[in-house]
Amino acid sequence: MSDERWKPSVTVAAIIERDGRYLLVEEHTPEGLRLNNPAGHLDPGEGPVEGCVREVLEETAHRFTPTALLGVYLSRFQRPATGEDITYLRLAFTGTLGEAEPGRALDDGIVRTLWLTLEEVRASRARHRSPLVLRCIEDHAAGRRLPLEAIYTDPSVLAPPASRS
Repeated sequence: MSDERWKPSVTVAAIIERDGRYLLVEEHTPEGLRLNNPAGHLDPGEGPVEGCVREVLEETAHRFTPTALLGVYLSRFQRPATGEDITYLRLAFTGTLGEAEPGRALDDGIVRTLWLTLEEVRASRARHRSPLVLRCIEDHAAGRRLPLEAIYTDPSVLAPPASRS
């Protein structure tokens, strides 16, 4: 048994539906062009809600207002080319999408945004970056919602790191 502590990668994702269609991003990955929910890694010094707002802005150029926690998801991925073994802990949110920020470029690697029906999302499963893309959308379509108050970020997380001597 290894003495190394297991540390899953913490990610945040937005499940955004408008007029029966879900917002996805098409992005370059080491496995090729894939579809994903607007999502990314939680950064140091931010809470999950703030991280999700930031990721949506970076990947779609739109402001996002989370209204509910959709769920907490765990998945494991083994990169075919390298054998790298990664476990992801995803906090998924739903909410409202605001207007686009004029002139804002999409994050590196993001090719475009697209709106797909649930049926189109299901049909594109082979192109999903993760099995969580569809699972989160299915949970949204089923009406799953948890209050944002279910997530607490202690102020110590938001404080600048202590200097080391």
